[in-house]
Order: sequence, then C-alpha cells, then structure tokens
Amino acid sequence: MCNEVLNQTEKLFDPNVLTFVWARRFAGYKRADLLLHDLKRFKKLISNKKYPVQIIWAGKPYPYDFYAIDIFNHLVHTSKHVSNLAVLVGYEIDLSRKLKCGSDIWLNTPRITREASGTSGMTAAMNGSVNVSINDGWIPEFEKNGKNSFVLPELDHNMPVWEQDKKDADNLYDILEKKVIPMYYDNPEEWQKIVFNGMDDVIPEFTSARMADDYYKKLY
Repeated sequence: MCNEVLNQTEKLFDPNVLTFVWARRFAGYKRADLLLHDLKRFKKLISNKKYPVQIIWAGKPYPYDFYAIDIFNHLVHTSKHVSNLAVLVGYEIDLSRKLKCGSDIWLNTPRITREASGTSGMTAAMNGSVNVSINDGWIPEFEKNGKNSFVLPELDHNMPVWEQDKKDADNLYDILEKKVIPMYYDNPEEWQKIVFNGMDDVIPEFTSARMADDYYKKLY
C-alpha cells in the first residue's frame, strides 16, 4: 500500500503510522470529505506529533456526478502539499486489495438511511482493518461498538442536511480523538482484540459460503 502511495504521489508513508482509508464510489451522500468539515479540528488531527496519522482517499465519481467530482477535486487540492494525505486513482480490484490489507481504519461516512449495503467494509474487516462507520448499510448486522468496530451515534435522518453533517463530523472527530487513536498507540493489545473480533465476526455471516448455504437450505 505504501509503495502504491509512493508511486502515485511521491509521498513516503510509514507502515507503522495509523492509516485511515476512505475508498469506494464517490457520491455526495457518502461524504468522502466529512473529515474536512471542521478544518481546525482536521488540521489538529493530521499534525499531532504524539499520535501521527495518515489518510488515503480512493474511488471514482460517475462522469456526470458533478457534486461528487467537486468533492474529489477538493480532496486532491487539500492533500496535494500535505505529506500524510493522499488521493489515489485507479480504484479497481488490485488497489482495493492493497488498501484493505494495508489500512488500519476503514472509514464509512454516508448520511444515515442512504447506504444500501457498503460491502467494502466487509472485506476490509476480513483483512484486519477496523471499521469506523455510520450505523447504516450492513453495519447494524455486524457492529459491536467498541469491540469489533467503532460506530457513530445515530442521528434523526429528518434533520437538515447541514445539521447532520456537522453532528456526524463532530462525533467522528470525538471517536477518533478520544477512542480510536489513543487506543491504537497506547493500548495495542486492546486494539488487536478489536481487529481479531472484527475478523471473527465478519467471516461466518458475510461470505459467499454463507450465501450458498442459505440458498441450499432455504430455497432448494
């Protein structure tokens, strides 16, 4: 993964530094830029010398989804001259595999009720990347908050979009600053438990083997 970052951006990422990845189809409701909602807190997060982090975004917007294209371009512009931020292109199976194997945190930040499934988080968990997510899509069937993942508090989806974004961003910063990042660096044994719990909990329920078994027992 770090070699891919180097090849695409000429930035040298450290495999021992906590690495967040947001990688999926770019769409407005998925909010790839949620971490940038409060620039003061974002800059504090990415410049913390005691608890360093690296952040990677990857994905593709649809050609005529101009809102998503604007978000993508904004992330490219923001990350261009920051050594621990990267936007990667060519998000296909090979890059997806590298990101899921190499990341520590898999970010999932859609507006609640909008995410149909979000399957990238399943394979990320299988490869040891811890989900930090809105409680939507497949996450409610999987999450044990603080034990196999970290889940943001649920919001009323009827509230105005701007208010949802602010509250979700604030909750995301709080979880990262107070729980995720300190645990990774100060309590690695507890962190490893969450990693392995995620792997153990996702594999029995979210594989094609379980699907095939369901078809055999329930349909045939």
